[in-house]
Amino acid sequence: MFTDYTKIIIKSGDGGNGAATFRREKYVAAGGPDGGDGGNGGNVYFRVDKDKNTLIDFRYNRRFKAKNGENGSGNHCNGKYGEDLIIKVPIGTVVKDAETGKVLADLSTPEQKELILQGGRGGRGNSHFATSTRQAPRFSEDGDKGEEKEIILELKLLADVGLLGFPNVGKSTFLSKVTEARPKIANYHFTTLEPNLGVVKMKGGDGFVIADIPGIIEGASDGVGLGIQFLRHVERTRLLLHFLDVSGQEGRNPIDDYHIINAELQKYSEKLSERKQIIVATKIDVIQDEKLLKEVEDLAKSEGLEFYKISAVTGEGVQELIDHVGEVLKTLPKEDLIDIEDRIVYRLEDKNNEWTARKEGNQFIVEGRAVDRLMGRINIEDNESMYYFHKCLKNMGIDDKLKELGVCDGDTVIIAGWELEWEE
Repeated sequence: MFTDYTKIIIKSGDGGNGAATFRREKYVAAGGPDGGDGGNGGNVYFRVDKDKNTLIDFRYNRRFKAKNGENGSGNHCNGKYGEDLIIKVPIGTVVKDAETGKVLADLSTPEQKELILQGGRGGRGNSHFATSTRQAPRFSEDGDKGEEKEIILELKLLADVGLLGFPNVGKSTFLSKVTEARPKIANYHFTTLEPNLGVVKMKGGDGFVIADIPGIIEGASDGVGLGIQFLRHVERTRLLLHFLDVSGQEGRNPIDDYHIINAELQKYSEKLSERKQIIVATKIDVIQDEKLLKEVEDLAKSEGLEFYKISAVTGEGVQELIDHVGEVLKTLPKEDLIDIEDRIVYRLEDKNNEWTARKEGNQFIVEGRAVDRLMGRINIEDNESMYYFHKCLKNMGIDDKLKELGVCDGDTVIIAGWELEWEE
C-alpha cells in the first residue's frame, strides 16, 4: 500500500535528576557534597532511508519516544545520557508541526538527518550548589522533561517531470512506453490510484524521473476524491506535461479540462501554477474529430505554451517529446521548493525562563517552566534550600511582580502547585 500522509506523536527523553549526596569515607568526618549530574534525555532525529518508499510503517505505530537520561549518583557519578531516537523515512518526506503547520524539515537528499526535538537537560547534583556560606546543600536539581509534539509526515515524490491530466487520457500508457515502470493500465476511470515513478534513460547516460500523477479532477484542491494526496506529488517537479485527450472518445472537451486542472493547481499553490508546462495532445491515432486537435493547438499558442501531439500506443511523436523534455530540463534549475529558512528545532532551553504571575481571588499564582524547574531543586524542609529558593525568586523578578500585584504578609502564594505563605 502506498501511504504518503500520516500523523505521529514524538517525544524527546526526559533529563535525569541530579543527586543530593555527600562524601562518606572512613576517617573523613565531614565529607562535602558529591552528587553527580543527571544525564541529558535523548534527542529525536529524522533520517532518510534509501530502502523506504512509503510511510506505511507509521500506519499502526504512531508513538515514538527517545530514552530518558539516567539519574546522577554519589561520588560525582553523572547519569548516562538517554539514547537518541532516529526515525527513518523515505526520501522526499516533509516534517511539519501539526499544531502550527510550520515545516520543520525537508528530507530531500540521500542520508539527510535532521534534529527535530531536543532532549531534556539533566539536573545538576548538589555539588554545584555549594558556596562558601552554603557548604552542605541538601538539594539538587531535577532534570527537564522532554518535549512532546504531534507531527505531520508528508511524502512528496522527487521527480523531474509530472504528468497532468484527467483520468484515462493516456498518462500511464505513456509512462510504460518511455520507462521501465509498469503501471496498471485499463480503459476505465481511476485505473491509477497511486503515483507511479519511472526513469527515462537518454542517450549518453543521462536521464530523468517522471511521475504519473493520478487523475486530478475538479475540486481536487478542496479535497474532492483524493485530490490533496495527488497534488502534493506535483509540487517538487520542475516541468509539467499536461496531457489532453483529443480523440473525442470520452465525450470531454480538452479545452475545459485544461482550464479546470490549472484552476486546481492555482488554488492549491500559486507557485505550482507558475511551473513550466508543455501541452501534449494524446490518442491522435484514434481521433474522431480533427477539430479538437486544432482547438488544443490554438490553445497552446494563446497560452504561449509548447505543443506536442503523440500516440502512446503507436509511439508516434513520443521520442520527439522525450528528446525535447531532456533539453528543457537542462535549462531548469533544481530549486529548493520548500522554504525552511526559519525551521524550528524544539529546544527546551527556549522555555526555561518562562513564568507568569496572576492574582485569583485572595491567592497569587505563579506558574511556568522556570518555576517548575526551580521547585524541582528545592527541599522545603531544609533552611539552606529555602534561602536559595527566596534568592532565586528575587533574581527572577517574581518578588517584584507579586508586590506589584499587591501581595501582603500572610497571603497565599501558589508556586508550581506548592501552596506557600508570603513573608516580607
